Amino acid sequence: MIPSDKLAQRLALALPALLLAGAYIGQYAFGLYPCEMCWWQRYPHFAALVLALVSTVIPPKRLWIALAALAILISGLIGGYHAGVEYGWWEGLTTCSTVPSGGEDPLMAILNAPLVRCDEVQWSLFGISLAGWNFLISTAGAIVIGVLLRRKARA
Repeated sequence: MIPSDKLAQRLALALPALLLAGAYIGQYAFGLYPCEMCWWQRYPHFAALVLALVSTVIPPKRLWIALAALAILISGLIGGYHAGVEYGWWEGLTTCSTVPSGGEDPLMAILNAPLVRCDEVQWSLFGISLAGWNFLISTAGAIVIGVLLRRKARA
């Protein structure tokens, strides 16, 4: 059986890596361009991934894993806020953004970039948007990591 702190570490590494991979696959393979609030959700996952990687080489391992879990939770909470904006439960801080595509002429890249609204659902599964899924998965994952770390602390 895997020790709980090792399992927490693996989850802290895998969860942001898989969610970021899914976001980039959606963006580049299926044209689901991120809005500004989607980017806000990615940043904590990048931080969580770095913190989880640091936990593999620099003590105290449990502190780095806990910080990674906190970053994952922050991404989930931002996802919950974004989902609320998408479903019209509250007004967001921003309504749209553009993602410039690559090209020779920077001005044309900006002008031809797709307009992505933060208050519109681009894709959903079972009525839950990508931001909603990030909320559910990230929040649950952060809680599980916290429980695993706490289990080790009691032992």
